[in-house]
Amino acid sequence: MPCTFVRLAGCPLRCTYCDTPQAIPTDSGEWMRIADVVDEVRRRARPLVLVTGGEPLAQRNCAQLLSELLTMGSLVQLETSGAYPLADLPAGVRKIVDLKAPGSGEVLRNRLDLLADLSAGDEIKIVLTDRADYEWARGMIEKYQLGLGDVPVLLSSAWGSLGADQLCQWLLEDRLPARLQLQLHKVIWGEGASGV
Repeated sequence: MPCTFVRLAGCPLRCTYCDTPQAIPTDSGEWMRIADVVDEVRRRARPLVLVTGGEPLAQRNCAQLLSELLTMGSLVQLETSGAYPLADLPAGVRKIVDLKAPGSGEVLRNRLDLLADLSAGDEIKIVLTDRADYEWARGMIEKYQLGLGDVPVLLSSAWGSLGADQLCQWLLEDRLPARLQLQLHKVIWGEGASGV
């Protein structure tokens, strides 16, 4: 689905596979008023808006931005690390919580209590670097019965660390209730492409 990415700068996490290190500093990017961000998203007129980062919930006005984006009538998603509370988000925002596997270097930042805040339309994403991460993810899926209800689990291979073909094979062998997610922008435009 055509999507407008709204990438917020600043992230306190340091995932080993971060593919957007330029968004880590809070002073990276361009300062914009919320109204200007919404106008730019409206101008693009796409049916999906994804607010991502950095870590968008590290920004104090993220909930206000999400509220304003919802008024446009587009589907609004928020991709977050799972290290920040979700309770204050406006109704209607679809949450993508990125659980951190051990290979990320940030597994201790996971707030598993957030899983209870997810509902139909939300997603759980886990980026994997190797077989040990896959085993961890499989254990989480089994322990918390993830992917069996209205909240799908998306497993993604860290670009350059784990082949999508290998991850696909493991998923098929284990029949996990999870979907394979690819970084389509890298598949379509190449590893170094940005702003696409």
